[in-house]
Amino acid sequence: MRVMPYAAIGAHYAIHLPAPDDFAFWRERARGLVQCDIPPDRVSWIEPGGIGDLFASEGRETSLARSDKRLPVPPADAPPVRASQHFLTLARRAALHSDPARFRLLYQTLWRLQSNPRLMEDKADAQVRRIEELAKSVRRDAHKMHAFVRFREVTEEDGTPHFVAWFEPDHHIVRAEAAFFMRRFANMRWSILTPRGSVHWDGETMREGPPARIEDAPGGDPVEDLWRSYYASIFNPARLKVSAMLSEMPKKYWKNLPEAALIPQLIAGAQAREAAMVKAGAREERVRPASLAEVTQGIAACRDCLIADCGTRAVAGEGPERAALMIVGEQPGDQEDLAGRPFVGPAGQVLDDHLARAGILRSAAYVTNAVKHFKFTWKGKLRLHQSPTAKEIDTCRWWLEAERAAVRPRIVLALGASAARGILGRTVSVNQVRGRPIPLDDGAELWVTVHPSYLLRLDGAARDEQTARFAADLALVRERQAAD
Repeated sequence: MRVMPYAAIGAHYAIHLPAPDDFAFWRERARGLVQCDIPPDRVSWIEPGGIGDLFASEGRETSLARSDKRLPVPPADAPPVRASQHFLTLARRAALHSDPARFRLLYQTLWRLQSNPRLMEDKADAQVRRIEELAKSVRRDAHKMHAFVRFREVTEEDGTPHFVAWFEPDHHIVRAEAAFFMRRFANMRWSILTPRGSVHWDGETMREGPPARIEDAPGGDPVEDLWRSYYASIFNPARLKVSAMLSEMPKKYWKNLPEAALIPQLIAGAQAREAAMVKAGAREERVRPASLAEVTQGIAACRDCLIADCGTRAVAGEGPERAALMIVGEQPGDQEDLAGRPFVGPAGQVLDDHLARAGILRSAAYVTNAVKHFKFTWKGKLRLHQSPTAKEIDTCRWWLEAERAAVRPRIVLALGASAARGILGRTVSVNQVRGRPIPLDDGAELWVTVHPSYLLRLDGAARDEQTARFAADLALVRERQAAD
């Protein structure tokens, strides 16, 4: 770069932005400064209400008018500023962040792009990573605004409805996201009030307003009772994961969501509701088969779920009718479907190996699966395993219970979470429940470990560790057998 006279004498430039989200203003000023060869340490970027450069000496420019008036003019032969589309996309988002150092960071990066045009490809660069973090945080804030803005109806003096919402963004996203709501609610008159500013749409024109307080927003409307009823009716306790829900819907937003008042009680009653759903879906009108032979015949004829229509055969369990140990897997695989027997493929070989080492006779155990048909997807000529859904496991649970009733095992070994759900009627974490017995209603004990196919998917140290844990789980089951 050329060394310009005004850079050489150490002039410092304070740029006051007219708005904290004015990326266009920053971009125009930044382009001119780069073309005048003004390095980042000679520029201060100041938001409305912000302070100037604490290290600037007396006489340096601090007001918007004087700063702009004293900015150098790029020479006619100044080279064009280099900035990739990727940088501009990220910078436009990052400029909306609430970090007061964001505009300085963007100018520092733009300055470096002039000598290193491929800088944005360096994911190890601290400044590149920081810009990506800022942009990601802004995108997340925008997503939350789209999801959690709740309009409440108020009536204007002329009798027309007006919908008002309160939202508390983390960043300067209100103006940028107003267009989303304008497109979505084009025929409504609405206002979104926030502590960072407000936007108002009358069906034709978008207006901006000053920051607001939560007291300025209405407290509720009659429609919210209907919304709460709807939310409670669609709440699925079988799919509940509290940590995932809190990640997507943090508690800071709850006070603005009418349905949020229901969440604590819905979480508290989730397990009971899930059990009721499973029970309600049970086929109690059917007479439970009296023998394993009748169970096998019933499984072969069953068409209660879509998996049975995939052209595969039903694979019932096998083993003694009065086995003390019942082993339950997830579902038949490709080899099991072809042979019509459970656990004869690669996972079955792993299981047989470990059972023998633990001193457990497979021939003395009843071996079956939670789901009786092979669920798969085609990849060329290969049939690749697909995990069954919770609904499919629950549908097939009636047959698994019929097998348990006929065999009456003292110990049930569930291989994987799907097998455990087939026994319990609810989803559990294998890592949380393995290594200890779970009492069942009929007096038997349930032990849970991983499925052998899990071990086949691992390698190296991870495989060695999990193989040792699997062997230890089987050893505990063998000890319980010996104790009985």
